Amino acid sequence: MNIKMIGSSLIIAGTALGAGMLAIPMVLAQFGLLYGTLLMVLICFGTTYAALLLLEATIKAGGGLGLNSIARKTLGRQGQLLTNGLLYALLICLLMAYILGAGDLLSKLLSNFGIEITATTSQIVFTLIAGAVVASGTGVIDKLNRALFFVMLASLFATMTFLAPSMTQENLMQVTSHDHVDLIKTSAILFTSFGFMVVIPTLVSYNHEATDKQLRNMVIVGSLIPLVCYLCWLFAVVGNLSEEQFRSFKNVSDLMAAFEAQSPWVGNILSTFTGLALLTSFFGVAMALFNQNKDMFNQNTAVTYCISSILPLVGSLLAADKFLQVLNYAGIILVFLAVFVPLVMVHKQRFMKVADDRYRAEGGNVMMLFSLLFGCFLLVSQVI
Repeated sequence: MNIKMIGSSLIIAGTALGAGMLAIPMVLAQFGLLYGTLLMVLICFGTTYAALLLLEATIKAGGGLGLNSIARKTLGRQGQLLTNGLLYALLICLLMAYILGAGDLLSKLLSNFGIEITATTSQIVFTLIAGAVVASGTGVIDKLNRALFFVMLASLFATMTFLAPSMTQENLMQVTSHDHVDLIKTSAILFTSFGFMVVIPTLVSYNHEATDKQLRNMVIVGSLIPLVCYLCWLFAVVGNLSEEQFRSFKNVSDLMAAFEAQSPWVGNILSTFTGLALLTSFFGVAMALFNQNKDMFNQNTAVTYCISSILPLVGSLLAADKFLQVLNYAGIILVFLAVFVPLVMVHKQRFMKVADDRYRAEGGNVMMLFSLLFGCFLLVSQVI
């Protein structure tokens, strides 16, 4: 893989790796590392295969297109409208979350330097600056994301180095809940932690000179990086904390405070990781929305920048108190968009023998059936 392809894999990984990673141990620890690890590997495998299906659909549709055009070519007018509706609902929900989170971090950061600004002002400043970076093009995001991602990895590695010596076998083996229904319910949270598929059409366009095999490897590498990071963090946290400590935690802040009590610099490193995770996720999702709008409205960069920035910003300013209610539906939207839509696209392309000589996701009908069952499993996990 060349530097550009590696950068694209890091965009995929950066989009998936979010601040929610810090909460994963609190969700899975009670079920034990064996079941937690197996479930996470299953979710990663299912999500990666669904992403490969979208990659196949994108390549066979001609590449260089947004999801809007791909849906029109493969699913017709009604399928295009449904896909666009799901995509916009998902992207705007996610961007609202990132704007709210990043705005809060920005105001706290500036207060450390004696600059006091309101939450509203910090959200507007962040959106305008970060949106301008997105409007500069995928190449700029690629280069900036590489630097940010390596700082993220360095902060994670530093935390792992601090936590590893104090891990105990007793903590690693602890299991406090054998309720498999509750374990399945966590699938929705884990699934959103691997939600990177929205960037694939843009990256196919960005790597227009790449071979089908290189694009396939780009997706696989990009999806494996978050899995490794999540598992390392899960093992490190569970290995350091007892059952009683986990029971006393009400949120992620309590978890971070426990480590900060042992060493103050750990809290600073985790805060750095959280901020960078929000930023890389924002870049990935905003890039997808920007290119979707460019594909759909066919306007110049300035107009597309305004369209892509204003709606999420207005939503975050007006509906901040209701956002958590809206976000509950984001997981369900993502299941349809990330699993079922690519499945239908590829099924139709294969049936019509469209570009039959191009990339074909491995596994044939057996894996297509697996993807269908995987999507149904995720839906059930969110309603039981």
